[in-house]
Amino acid sequence: MMSEFWNTAITAQVIPFQEWLMQGSVMNQQRETLKHRLEGLCDNTENGDETFVDHEMVYSLRNGDNSVTLHVRTALDHPDMPWHLRYVGSDMNKVDNIIVRSYIEAAVSKNISKFLTDMGFSLDYEYVAKGFLFRRGKMKVTVSTIFKMTLPGSTDLHNLEQVSGSHLVELSVMTSKTEQIEQDMKNFAEQLKPLVSLEKLDHRLLAN
Repeated sequence: MMSEFWNTAITAQVIPFQEWLMQGSVMNQQRETLKHRLEGLCDNTENGDETFVDHEMVYSLRNGDNSVTLHVRTALDHPDMPWHLRYVGSDMNKVDNIIVRSYIEAAVSKNISKFLTDMGFSLDYEYVAKGFLFRRGKMKVTVSTIFKMTLPGSTDLHNLEQVSGSHLVELSVMTSKTEQIEQDMKNFAEQLKPLVSLEKLDHRLLAN
């Protein structure tokens, strides 16, 4: 099933990427300190803060022992922008402290949720991510507050509840080429210590 999705994506000229990813967290009281450090390390400080408020829905289609998981994301702060459909591969290469996995993303229309449901996908979970991001060359750093939704499907502020007293920190690079970016990511991650320790988190282990 996954090979069919991959072949369809290539036929539609959706370029498959590799995602290089490191993750960590920072407590509420250290968020601003981390933000000031990122302002000194990254490229986009002259343009002011780059913020986001995204609603993400995760759908799955199961067939026996096989399953496909797709992520649908829409920008709540820019409702005129296209929605995005994302496949993140379960195939992970072993790179020291960094997740490396296949990645496909495409802009889609707003009826994508109905389309997936009609195909047999079911909604596993959804959440709202609110935060800011910085860029350093090809690297992107996001600091996100994760909210669960007390009323399914409602992204109204009154129906959002912060999941924890910490923020998710992600350092990522998307590339369609084989590049030597491992050392750049590790060097950058070292500069964020001891505020946050970025490392590899195998999400497949959390599901077991």
